[in-house]
Amino acid sequence: MGKNSRREYFQRIFQRYQSAGLAEKSRILDEFCQVCGYNRKYAIAKLSGPPPEAERKKPAKRRRKFRYNSGVIAILAALWSASGYLCSVRMKAMIPRWLPWIRKQFALNAATERDLLSISPRQIDRRLQGRKKKTRRTIYGTTRPGTLLKHHIPIKTDHWDVAAPGFTEIDLVSHSGDSAAGEFAYSLNQTDILTTWVETRAVLGKSDRGVVRTLEEMRADLPFRLQAIDSDNGSEFINLHLFNYCKQRAIRFTRGRPYKKDDNAHIEQKNWTHVRKVFGWKRYDTLEVVDAMNDLYRKEWRWFMNLFIPSMKLLKKVRVGSRTKRIYDAPTTPFDRLLESGAGDPDKVAHLADLRGKLNPFELSKIIEAKIQAIVKMADNRKDPVVKNKRTGWQDNHGLFRKSFRELAAQVRKNA
Repeated sequence: MGKNSRREYFQRIFQRYQSAGLAEKSRILDEFCQVCGYNRKYAIAKLSGPPPEAERKKPAKRRRKFRYNSGVIAILAALWSASGYLCSVRMKAMIPRWLPWIRKQFALNAATERDLLSISPRQIDRRLQGRKKKTRRTIYGTTRPGTLLKHHIPIKTDHWDVAAPGFTEIDLVSHSGDSAAGEFAYSLNQTDILTTWVETRAVLGKSDRGVVRTLEEMRADLPFRLQAIDSDNGSEFINLHLFNYCKQRAIRFTRGRPYKKDDNAHIEQKNWTHVRKVFGWKRYDTLEVVDAMNDLYRKEWRWFMNLFIPSMKLLKKVRVGSRTKRIYDAPTTPFDRLLESGAGDPDKVAHLADLRGKLNPFELSKIIEAKIQAIVKMADNRKDPVVKNKRTGWQDNHGLFRKSFRELAAQVRKNA
């Protein structure tokens, strides 16, 4: 019996049950349980309860009206794309900074502007949920620990506690593709701890002299004095040239523990946001492509990320039960952090402030995208030198088959 049929049968039998005697009620209960399949106690409670007409109907499920129309969501999507796919918290902080250019780009009316300024980070995540797609990534590293001067370069294990800009972490990001053979490009990445300012340059190969020359160029472009660098244990950093360079310029030089990437967590995060998300894992191995990458790194990418894109800094971690809650500061741009510190080079700071007033972040985003597309076309897309063993399925990047454990054991027994 269906739900509607049981309800109709209950409405018909209810009054008869109420006016019946004890023996008649027992027979009605037997009939009610047999027809509807109810438990006897449940049937007694139902027939002794309120009449069917007084049964409360379930209220219709209320749905909140959409406050943000398709126009607001389209502008959010355009901002998300132009800013390099920021998280919602950083986008929320970015919208007031970009508002003068948003007005010109989209001809905002008062209602749309009000919605853009009032929308919460959680709502941004909800409205852009359909546009966000996860991308696969494979990490391919080529740096190897250096051995020279390890005892002369101290290990930094404590957390950064600085009140002035100039204390930085550095790292190399390889652009070798799937093969580490031959010479290819690297991106030398440097980030400041206090301001989150980032400088990046491309270099062909990772020779110690080339790294020092590139680091000197980055030091000259920093809008503050370079006071310290902290690196990993790669031989491109742990060498006499960089050691003497830092000693001559009174730059404190420290290193992290071997195979402990968390010791350089700040630069590892910037390696992803400022290099891998831009150029991916393709192979770049010519001087032309290095020049093109540096043209982007020195100009549009540097201006865009440091002057217009807000960043967040982790303040502390709080243990809540079995979970760790991370507390961040308010998102703001590296240039604004530099202004707050009051320790920047006055001439360079004035030049950057004038530059931010003249640049349009939407135009910068278009130029960056065009340059990235041109650089990607210059990548070496030749077939990777990988040979696959058809029987074992193992691969060798040097073109040699790897023997299985059974073959190795047989060879050992034969030699014995």
